[in-house]
Amino acid sequence: MTEISLSQPEAAVPALLVGVDLGAPGFDGELEELGLLAQTAGLEPVARLTCKRRAPDAALFVGSGKADEIKAQALASGAQEILFDQSLSPAQQRNLERHLGLPVNDRTLLILEIFAQRARSHEGKLQVELARLQYLSTRLVRRWSHLERQSGGIGMRGGPGETQIELDRRMISQSIKRIKERLDRVKRQRSTQRRQRQRRQTFAVSLVGYTNAGKSTLFNALVKAQAYAADQLFATLDTTTRQLYLGDIDRMVSLSDTVGFIKDLPHGLVDAFQATLQEAVDADLLLHVVDFSSPNFDAQIAQVQAVLAEIGAEHIEQVLVFNKLDAIEPERRPHWAGAQPFDWYEIDGRAVQRVFVSAAQGWGLDTVRRIIAERVGASRGQSATAPANSEFPSIHEAEH
Repeated sequence: MTEISLSQPEAAVPALLVGVDLGAPGFDGELEELGLLAQTAGLEPVARLTCKRRAPDAALFVGSGKADEIKAQALASGAQEILFDQSLSPAQQRNLERHLGLPVNDRTLLILEIFAQRARSHEGKLQVELARLQYLSTRLVRRWSHLERQSGGIGMRGGPGETQIELDRRMISQSIKRIKERLDRVKRQRSTQRRQRQRRQTFAVSLVGYTNAGKSTLFNALVKAQAYAADQLFATLDTTTRQLYLGDIDRMVSLSDTVGFIKDLPHGLVDAFQATLQEAVDADLLLHVVDFSSPNFDAQIAQVQAVLAEIGAEHIEQVLVFNKLDAIEPERRPHWAGAQPFDWYEIDGRAVQRVFVSAAQGWGLDTVRRIIAERVGASRGQSATAPANSEFPSIHEAEH
């Protein structure tokens, strides 16, 4: 069976990045995030190209004229692979490869490749393989279109047999079934562990947030663990749980570091990582970590909220942890970050408590512990109360 995978030779493959503005809000005109994804996967962005369209072209996604421009720029820049910031249909991908004469991949496969490289636990590898096979099953036609239908019957005579694509699809279907069965066993094991924690009345806190927001750094700082943390996308894929001691109330709580979210996270990955994300669904409190230094932090908050809603965790109480305060110029830091290191932020019309920290420098960690202790002391589902006259200050107001 031929695999679809981004090649990883010793020298990084030069890639041309392509983005199409279809009018949706939050379009990344600089293709900054796609470039970071490409570098994380081991590719080298050598050129970028963007264009606007009202709707994708059914055959080539960008139209024949723009496809010719992509081909010319790839030739001029020495690109050996084309990466699209949007998801391509199997037909569009196949047509583009024929037109351009180069491998063409999309954002979905790029994320799958990174997940495949980073998964370490048995569960994580199973989840990545499931998502990869589900993606591959829709693209068999472009890898097997050159094969003839096999002949059936004794001595290779008789009626037509199965095509290679049919054989391959059946193999993939069987593999998906086996992986789902193994993941179901993992889910049952996790469910047993959660029931044991519930019987012990352990308060569960999960770290969630956009990828590279600093969740693992905050996790390590709070519980003094050694979970892998790096300034890169999807540095952590496997859920890690440790006990956090709260001295104010003399009690332990469980703290879990989960996989980061990203814009346009493939639905196959959301489904495949349901077992891992279940830690967030079953949490008593979510610490939603936000990269305060990112100019798009508000859009990233919205993306995380969308994924939480998709996995059924939107009802769980949250505390926004605005991280990387040390990366903000001193004059732009919220004026209350010292004496009053928290306020209230509006999400979907409701007040969510917000605290400002620098996990790398250790700033604000005592406030985070104090907020968790307050939630532990309150009845489950009861949130802290915002002042009656509270307004929800924008970050620009906070900077002055």
